[in-house]
Amino acid sequence: MNKQIEVVAAIIHDDEDRIFATQRGYGEWKDWWEFPGGKMESGETPEEALVREIREELSTEISVDKFLCTVEYDYPKFHLTMHCYLCSLVTEALQLNEHEAARWLTMDELDSVKWLPADVKVVEALVQK
Repeated sequence: MNKQIEVVAAIIHDDEDRIFATQRGYGEWKDWWEFPGGKMESGETPEEALVREIREELSTEISVDKFLCTVEYDYPKFHLTMHCYLCSLVTEALQLNEHEAARWLTMDELDSVKWLPADVKVVEALVQK
């Protein structure tokens, strides 16, 4: 039985409808792109986990606006459940504490980066929205 990992992801968008994407700087998925977020801690709601994770990863405050989708994906070593929420920035400043790069992508540019496999599903949900 593969281990199960439950995470939350923030699909941060701005007034121009651009989406914030981050690039991994470590591990076997180094250089792949993802939506920022992370693991939920026990007792946290997905929304609380998102606010905490984004504060840790990007030193910024977000508002969690709307549930987008939940992605189930089987990676070789674990099964991922990822709850994705549309979010917006409360504070303008962003700082990359864990990622090596980040970009604001328009809807037309979403295909221009190499997304992690589970995040591809999120991009598909966004495009359909």
